[in-house]
Amino acid sequence: MPIAALLDPLVNLCTDFIGSVGYAGVFVLTMLGSACIPIPSEATMMFAGFKVSDGDLTLFGVIAAGVTGELIGCLIAYAAGYYGRIDLLERNKLIHIDRKRLDWVDSWFQRRGDLTVFFGRLLPLVRAFISLPAGVAEMPLRRFIPLTLAGSVIWLSGLALIGRAVGDNWEDWHRKLAFLDYVVVAAVIVGIAYLLIKRRGGGAKPESGPEGEPAAES
Repeated sequence: MPIAALLDPLVNLCTDFIGSVGYAGVFVLTMLGSACIPIPSEATMMFAGFKVSDGDLTLFGVIAAGVTGELIGCLIAYAAGYYGRIDLLERNKLIHIDRKRLDWVDSWFQRRGDLTVFFGRLLPLVRAFISLPAGVAEMPLRRFIPLTLAGSVIWLSGLALIGRAVGDNWEDWHRKLAFLDYVVVAAVIVGIAYLLIKRRGGGAKPESGPEGEPAAES
């Protein structure tokens, strides 16, 4: 069964909420969707764009409400990672992260954190969770906030513009965009598999003597 069909009840709930309270609905839904609660931003912003084409909302108001809500939601997820770092490392027995893996997260965000946060805001599914590891890695807010805003403005504005352009057909477009969910899930699975294979194959090989035989232990 397609992911879009599974999300239909949630999509209907989102659209009813926006239809009832307007900009406040866009704000609340985007805030929750960026705070590790997988509420589809595609449905939220494309329906909001449809309401713009109807004349019920303005494009600026929809984008402003969406970006503001997302930034607050991202900061909530960031804070959960930042202040929950010790719990992840030591206290939490259900989702436990050892020091080696935590150091790897820190190293990754030091080297590629900017690209990770920016492009993470542009990927379905990933965008709902990307702020959490940024907080765990204690990425400086002076970098996190501008990158989050840039990615959010691009993503949410694009969806709102599509919704305004297609009007009544916004739901059909939302279903067509569902294939991105499959692409992202497949990419994540492939990436994890590659890292596992690379890690297993990267072990140190035994030293060889002059004739290619393993060197004898001293």
